Order: sequence, then C-alpha cells, then structure tokens
Amino acid sequence: MTISQRKELQIYAWMDATLKELTSLVKEVYPEARKKGTLFNFAVVFTDVKRPGYRVKEVGSTKSGRKGTDDSMTLPSQKFQVDYLDIAITPPHRAPPPSGHMRPH
Repeated sequence: MTISQRKELQIYAWMDATLKELTSLVKEVYPEARKKGTLFNFAVVFTDVKRPGYRVKEVGSTKSGRKGTDDSMTLPSQKFQVDYLDIAITPPHRAPPPSGHMRPH
C-alpha cells in the first residue's frame, strides 16, 4: 500500500485478542487483504511521556494463509493500552514495509 492509499479502519476487539484474530477482523472488511501471502505488520503507536509526540513499537506480524510464530501474541503481552495500533498490509509479491523507525504516519 502506498502512502497515497493509506486508509483508516476502526475495529473493535477484546484487549486479549491475538494478532491472528485481528488479522481476521481486517480481512472481513478489507477484501484485498484476503490473498494468500498478504503480510500484516503490527506496531503499537503511543504517546511519548518524555518528549512531545508519538513513538512506534513494532510488535509482530502475521501472514494470510500461513501459520506464524506471532499468531497467538496478544496486545497486553506487548503492554498495549488504549492508544493506536498501526497495521501495515503488504500484498503478496511486494517488498515488506520499512522498519518501525521509518514508518510513515
């Protein structure tokens, strides 16, 4: 997804939802993400208490149609509170998004 195609999606889930469950919720409303091999990179976006602005912490990834080590990770295990969750969606056969410190917001 290019920066010009960025979209915002609001989903409601339990705080103990796994990354795989969140992936399924996104795929329900975003059909393009259902293709096998689509990569979902999750990052927590939170207010920085030491300086103005936000910080980003990458927490894990999932892939459509494949089991992965981060599938059962929950948001509380990554100290997620009520801030923002950034999900970068990369279609199959495309380069993965850059690392967290270079993610566009």
